[in-house]
Amino acid sequence: MPRRSFFRLSRQRWLRLFFYLNLALVVGLITHQIWLYVAEPEFESVHTLQVADIREVLSERTNYRFAVVGNINNSVSVFQDEIVPLINQGGIDFLISAGNAVNGGRQESYQAIYHSLEQLNVPYLLTYGDNEDSDFGSYLFYEYFGPHFYSFVAGDSHFIFLDGTGKSSTSWQLDWLSRELAASEAQHRFLFIGLPLHNVVSDAPLFEADNYLNDPRLADGIMALAEEHDVDTVFSANLTLFSQQTVNGVDYVTTGGAGGILIDADSSFHHYVIVDVEGESVAIAPVRLNVDSPGWWRVVSSVGSTVYAFFYVSYTRFLLIVGLLTLLALRLYRLIFEDRDYYPDFDIDPTPFLGKSLRVAMVSNNYFPFVSGVSVSVDRLRNGLRDLGHTIQLLVPRYREAWQDDSAIKRIPTLMAFGQKDEFRLTNPFSVRFRRCLRAFKPDLIHVHHPFWLGSMGLFMGRRLNVPVIYTYHTRLEHYAHFVPLPGALFRNLISHYLIKRFSNRCQGVIVPTYSAEEYLRMIGVKTPTLVQPTGIDIERFAHVGAHVVESDVETLREQLGVDPSRKILVSVSRISKEKNIGFMLESLAELQAQGHDDFQLLLIGDGPDRESIQHQIDTLKLTSQVTLVGAVPPDQMSLYYHLGDIFVFASTSETQGMVILEAMSAGLPVVAVRSSGIDDVVRQGVNGFKTPQNRQAWGQKVVALKDDTELREQLGKQASHFAEEFDIANFASAVATFYAEVLAKYHSPSR
Repeated sequence: MPRRSFFRLSRQRWLRLFFYLNLALVVGLITHQIWLYVAEPEFESVHTLQVADIREVLSERTNYRFAVVGNINNSVSVFQDEIVPLINQGGIDFLISAGNAVNGGRQESYQAIYHSLEQLNVPYLLTYGDNEDSDFGSYLFYEYFGPHFYSFVAGDSHFIFLDGTGKSSTSWQLDWLSRELAASEAQHRFLFIGLPLHNVVSDAPLFEADNYLNDPRLADGIMALAEEHDVDTVFSANLTLFSQQTVNGVDYVTTGGAGGILIDADSSFHHYVIVDVEGESVAIAPVRLNVDSPGWWRVVSSVGSTVYAFFYVSYTRFLLIVGLLTLLALRLYRLIFEDRDYYPDFDIDPTPFLGKSLRVAMVSNNYFPFVSGVSVSVDRLRNGLRDLGHTIQLLVPRYREAWQDDSAIKRIPTLMAFGQKDEFRLTNPFSVRFRRCLRAFKPDLIHVHHPFWLGSMGLFMGRRLNVPVIYTYHTRLEHYAHFVPLPGALFRNLISHYLIKRFSNRCQGVIVPTYSAEEYLRMIGVKTPTLVQPTGIDIERFAHVGAHVVESDVETLREQLGVDPSRKILVSVSRISKEKNIGFMLESLAELQAQGHDDFQLLLIGDGPDRESIQHQIDTLKLTSQVTLVGAVPPDQMSLYYHLGDIFVFASTSETQGMVILEAMSAGLPVVAVRSSGIDDVVRQGVNGFKTPQNRQAWGQKVVALKDDTELREQLGKQASHFAEEFDIANFASAVATFYAEVLAKYHSPSR
């Protein structure tokens, strides 16, 4: 490999590894954030215990001191590293935050401040401020600490905490405050509110009005009540400065220096306030930190402290943001700088694999003796590839009934079975037998037929064995929502399409039976190389039964079923289940009967979970003499039933191909079907049959047109037979084998 190509591939691997590591980091951090909000809190109702401790400390004391701090903002370098040690060593009895103890009202902010406060050796209380209220933090404050406004009496002092954020009713607070102060017999009264009252700090022009209490009625009411009831001091925070003023005999102290960003002003510095109570006197003084630092250095230090506090509190969010930005950058790098060629690589040569006998492991969630379209398709492909000289190993579920298994069929043990006759089998996807069989077989490629269960294990083993995986898209999963134990709309509109898209894009090749199915895959975002190839049919067996089988066999079958020779025979083959839309057909035929068109008989061939409900509908619509539920028919006898009929009718809208339609055509039956994916590609309007909207009248009219016009019926029947000849099993297997070779050539290409 050229040196440049080697380094390009190496760089792509490292970028891919870096991408997935970042993706894992983002997923882990998002999971952590979710866990924070759903986990049980580590602490709750902290104020209950703290108030009890303060009352005990001040019991029968008239002399004490407490500290007031404002704007802690989860600061580690200022509050936790400097103020807390001083409080613990300074003979302080308790500490009160005047507001903004947290950096924001997020879960992690509250947890961080709790861990910081727990380093105190004294009790503590918080005032509900703007930061506590932000980011939907109001309910967290209530849960972790207590009510937004509260009061208590300890010793000879009354401590009252108010809510200045607007979260609590102004009228209620003022009425409550009036009653609290009027009933108070304490010698000292201290009020705490998170925002300064208007006009209290008049020498701080750098602050806008939003930094003050914005409710004039509440501010004026507090000041009036404070004057009336001889409040000693009103403490507040929110401004990053220290201010002490006396208005009409009441001290108003604003303290905001326990953390956060300072401003370049003489009154803005890191500090906390000491309140000394000695009998009737109250002394208030700030304790200044870093007294000798110049203003510009205090601002720089406070910015650094704030940045550090952000990482201390929100490092997970920071990492999450970095991770998301990194993922975005890597994605943009791939979109902008990586060259992409959306055309096939025409230099890849599949010739070496075209002449090679391939070892193909086929994996399916169902197979004979359970009769289904997938079982038939898998069996025909297996036989066709084997006729071309390829070696096939089939890994399928184990059933109760015996089947004509040979050494190339390996049955996987079943975990559980469900369905009307336990026909759906959930095998053990972690079966040791499954993995051993695949390893021992040493396949050149693995061909899976379902995007889940054994199909997922087949994809996993393809990666382990370093071989390509081919997926055949057989089933429109969204039409099977009624079988899945999930909300129908969720599975039908989201999960089914995502499952097919994700699985297809992880495979190296996808086979679809029709162009409409390919268009669907492209619309949901499948980018894997695709082969459009309908499942083959045994043209010889279906087309020439009259020449190779005694005609009396058909007549014998007619007698066994009680078919009236004067009636035109409609044949329909499908699983008797909701997604096959059989009820639509029966309602249409009932309308025809009501119009006098009763010269028909429908042979409904198949079995399924809705057989009883379909029979009930037949009886209700009075179609007992016109419709016969034949039940399940062995595949080797189906040709007789087709040759017994005159017209093939079909109403399912959940098909990816409608293989039974091609079988009926090969037997010379024109088709009347409801237009849908799978049907649209094989029914040529007016050539081999008719396709109509899901409209009972339109569908019924085409049935009548073929029933009553012998010449038209025979002409379309002959054209249907010629059309079906293109879909012989040999052509089917040859096209798939060629696709195998192309996928293998690309998979083993040096440029991969």
